[in-house]
Formats: sequence, C-alpha cells, structure tokens
Amino acid sequence: MQETRLDTDRIRAARGMIDPVFLDTPLYRCEALESRLGCAVSVKLETANPVRSFKARGTELVASLLAGSGQQAVVCASAGNLGQALAWSGRGRGLDVTVVASRRAPAAKLDRIRALGARLELVDGDFEMARERAAAIARRDGVRLVEDSLDIETCEGAATIGLELVEAAPSFDAVLIALGGGALATGIGHVIKALAPGVEVICVQPQGAPAMTLSWRERRVVTTGSADTIADGVAGRFPIPAVLDDLLLVADDAVLVREESITAGMRLLLDHAGLVVEPSAALGVAAVLEDRDRFAGRHVVTVVCGGNVDMDAYRRWTGG
Repeated sequence: MQETRLDTDRIRAARGMIDPVFLDTPLYRCEALESRLGCAVSVKLETANPVRSFKARGTELVASLLAGSGQQAVVCASAGNLGQALAWSGRGRGLDVTVVASRRAPAAKLDRIRALGARLELVDGDFEMARERAAAIARRDGVRLVEDSLDIETCEGAATIGLELVEAAPSFDAVLIALGGGALATGIGHVIKALAPGVEVICVQPQGAPAMTLSWRERRVVTTGSADTIADGVAGRFPIPAVLDDLLLVADDAVLVREESITAGMRLLLDHAGLVVEPSAALGVAAVLEDRDRFAGRHVVTVVCGGNVDMDAYRRWTGG
C-alpha cells in the first residue's frame, strides 16, 4: 500500500507540542439529533477552545518548531480560522504574525485576528488571491510562509483529532469530515485508515466550491474558476497536488451538498444540540440530510470543525 506524507508516530508526538486547551475536545452521542437524521450521531466538537476551530492543533506545531529554530516571523493566507489560530499560537511564542485575507471574509474572523495581535492585510479578491499575496510577502521579507494543508504540520496537527476518535469507545461506522484544502480530511483520514481501517472516511464539500471533490473523483487536480458558497472556510479553487495524493489514499468517498442542506444542518445543530456553528461545520449533517438511506442504522461521527461566524449572517441563514 502507498503511504501518505503523514507519519503516525509523529502525530502521536505532536500531542506533546500542542497546548492542552486544544486537545481532547468533547466527543459525545447527540441523541437529540438522531431522530431527525435517522442514524446514531456522535459529535466531535472542535469549537470549544480559544480560537473556536480545529486549526490551532496545526499552528501549535508550526509555531513551536519556528520558535525552537529561532525564527521570529511568519505569514499565512487565511479564510479566517487559520489566521486566528496562527495569531494565537504565535503570540504565545513571541512570533511576529502577518495574516493575509480577503475583504469578503467574515468580519468576526477578521476582528479576532486583529485582537490576537497579528498584522492583517486585506486583498480585494478571494482566498486564492490572498494566498498569492502571502507568498509574495514571504519572498520579500524572507519569512516562513505557512501554507494550510501543504505544510505537513497543519495536517498532522489535525490528525490528532483522529487519534482521539480511534481511542474513544464505542466504535463507529463512518466519520464525516469537511473538505476544503484537505488538512482536516487527510489528517483524520490517515489515522483512521492506519488504526481503524473498517471505518468509512467520507469527505463533504459544498456544490458551490467543488474543486477538491472533483479532483478526488477524477484522480487529478481539477481547478474551478470561482467558488460560490456560504461555507467560506472550504471555498478553495486550486487543490494542492501533494494534498490530493494523500486524500486519494485515505478517503473512501467525497460528496457534494447543496447550500440549503448546509443551512438546514446549521439549524439542526442549533435547535437540537445547542451549537452555533459556521457553515463548514455543518457539512457532515448536510451529507446525512441528503442521503438518509446511506446512513440509516449506522453510527456516524461528524467533526464540528469551527464556530466563527458573522452573527447577522448566521441569523439570516438559520431564520433566527
């Protein structure tokens, strides 16, 4: 069998480098959701931490290694969550953090990046334009560019979620993972396939931002000219070849869901689990809503990956 870029022993060691506040997040059966979804549902809650997303698991590794090597500055492009996480991790280690983001990113995410002490630069285009600008800053200033999903630390940090899943009892049949750049999916997927190969790894992406799913299906990089989804955290258009290679080895399926299913999933998580989540975090529930027969009688885990959302937009989406 081919191997991914990830290493299970490194992932185990990574737990010692990540602030414990981001580890051992809640995992529980959510029975209130089950009558609505027609299957047993467990929630892995990655919003119960200081940056309200899973991203700090990876940025903790990045920042630890940078500080240990004497580097003092770092730059990244972000749809919002990575920037917050890198700002948080860098602040605690004395790193100068610059984040490049789109002006269209949720204001709540941009405000938190600033509040955490990072330098924020905004571009008029989408995430891909922010990625180009961050790379240009790194070249100009000679500083480390953190590239989400390409940098192995971002994947192996996310993979610690997988360790927590496979160590938990009882067992489950499938795990539903939001798919954007691929760090979360390849990280968790690597661990699941290494340690619990009978569990189905299902990646979920919006129909309006399908690049990585189309790439997985065609087994080659497929780019898209635009992205149109409320799930800004997974709205990339240019999959990274090395990340796709990993995804092809660990994902059993990649599915696309409609926008109305995403908002319905957000409403269900609010009404029946008391969770305020961003659209990307509702993708797993959306996948069950669109294909109940597939999941009937099974036990699924959905990774609730982020809770940073503009509240005016949230109320509009959920009918609040």
